[in-house]
Amino acid sequence: MPTTLTAFADVTTSDSALRRFLHGLPGVDAVGLEARAASLGTRSIKTTAKAYAIDLAISMIDLTTLEGADTPGKVRALSAKAVNPDPTDRTTPMTAAVCVYPDMVATAKAALNGADVKIASVATAFPAGRAALPVKLADTRDAVAAGADEIDMVIDRGAFLAGRYLETYELIKAVKEACVREDGSVARLKVIFETGELSTYDNIRRASWIGMLAGADFIKTSTGKVGVNATPANTLLMLEAVRDFRAQTGIQIGVKPAGGIRTTKDAIKFLVLVNETAGEDWLSNHWFRFGASSLLNDLLMQRQKLSTGRYSGPDYVTVD
Repeated sequence: MPTTLTAFADVTTSDSALRRFLHGLPGVDAVGLEARAASLGTRSIKTTAKAYAIDLAISMIDLTTLEGADTPGKVRALSAKAVNPDPTDRTTPMTAAVCVYPDMVATAKAALNGADVKIASVATAFPAGRAALPVKLADTRDAVAAGADEIDMVIDRGAFLAGRYLETYELIKAVKEACVREDGSVARLKVIFETGELSTYDNIRRASWIGMLAGADFIKTSTGKVGVNATPANTLLMLEAVRDFRAQTGIQIGVKPAGGIRTTKDAIKFLVLVNETAGEDWLSNHWFRFGASSLLNDLLMQRQKLSTGRYSGPDYVTVD
């Protein structure tokens, strides 16, 4: 499929042009969106499909620690768990990535020691995004130079909500450029919208299009630091956006719901959303991720239950 943004070349030439385009997008039927998300969430799957879904979900996790009290020891333990989630069962998949603050990237890189687990780093003054542009770009470059394979940036929600759409677009473009390493390779960029602060579904759709037009490799719901994080409805809306964007440009963009996804049942609901909305092409960790910390433990417990027919004791999984 040819890939091109030519059809949208004029959209980002000015703030007024971008505003016209974004406000010309179809309005979101909130009732219909939430009803469809709820309906898809009731789908049941058989045992064999559940076993596949659990392993797929494990392989899609960005295993995350983003706390002020993070220590090198905690990051090393998280990295070990990402590589070997269940020491009693070596068939358990690795997680997709570990996600840490920029100053912990080097620690994670050393701990992973070449394992096939990506290093994701938040950047751009995460989680609030309240910093000058040079600070945000330096934050990004530091993480990339330390070895980050992926950057999870935050948009300036204040700028977006004030209608400064081109400023939001140009921020993402600038961060994308900061993801280029000296050898020419590029860290993949995930753009966090903090959907819980965007107020309306129409705003989530507009933010999704700004991110995709600006070169995001993933669009991501949330930081996990506010009251409303990933929901089936806002994730469904973003899946529709990436589906429509590929249909019009040939360019595939990933989606990452983050925050509040804690159980196997939750994860499977989101995988159903992916399959039924964007399609099978998104059912891999190259195109879909879960931003989570506690989810992995529940998936491991459910995986062991399917294997042995019983739940393990409380000491079966590590406490993150």
